[in-house]
Amino acid sequence: MTRHGVRRVLPLLLGWEELPRAVSVHGASRAERVREPVPGVLLECQDGWLLLDTGFNAALLRDAALRRRFYPSPSYQPQLPGPGEPLEEALAEVGVGLDDISAVAISHLHADHAGGLKHFAGRVPVHIQRAELEFGMSGRPEVERNTVFRVDFDDPRIDWRLADGDQEIAPGVTAVLTAGHTPGHQSFVVDLAEGGGYVFACDAADLTQNIAEERPVGTSIGVPPEATVEPIRRLKGIAADKGYELIPGHDPQMWLELTRRLTGAGGTR
Repeated sequence: MTRHGVRRVLPLLLGWEELPRAVSVHGASRAERVREPVPGVLLECQDGWLLLDTGFNAALLRDAALRRRFYPSPSYQPQLPGPGEPLEEALAEVGVGLDDISAVAISHLHADHAGGLKHFAGRVPVHIQRAELEFGMSGRPEVERNTVFRVDFDDPRIDWRLADGDQEIAPGVTAVLTAGHTPGHQSFVVDLAEGGGYVFACDAADLTQNIAEERPVGTSIGVPPEATVEPIRRLKGIAADKGYELIPGHDPQMWLELTRRLTGAGGTR
């Protein structure tokens, strides 16, 4: 009997960001800096490839004036992994083309996750929580101050598929509402067709430290930092109940180890 679920999981490296550890772990030292990967995940589903998150909008980093406009703080230094479009390059490394992507899901609208949406406008459905899109489109000044750039996603051609809480978005892939880091942040539970699976926390837990020590994430919108612990505990519960691995969103060691294990690549660009 054939199981319905995800056939393959391919982690992607879409860039790097150098920042204070306190951005990922509330209460950590701002003097301690970390270099974190910018992740994407390809899931081979029965209807085609589903992409989780899209990385940076490269134009906002390569153009000097735009970089000054959108990334003025010297404490946060995003880096692109290569000379071309990060998403196209990462997909090429695993033998998948942009045209092979049949759907996209965005964990949240921060610039390191939603910047590649321009590749999919007018092409494929894009799954997101309604609360997240409403926040991003609200026009409030705190939106851009929180590194949510409307230029990345305000496109009438995008075929938004809105969720109001937990929702299965493809056979074997469930989006789980884990709000706190942003108003409509979602994580993903992935059931593999062969058995087993993964829970991708995304930015509900940046680092293994957030999970192991149940430490609040360093940035939250509309809630106190302590409120971000409950989503971490919920994801830990799901992973424990299912016997799945819980993957933090930006942990350098975990992400590179997962990449080596599932793709055989070092992911050290």
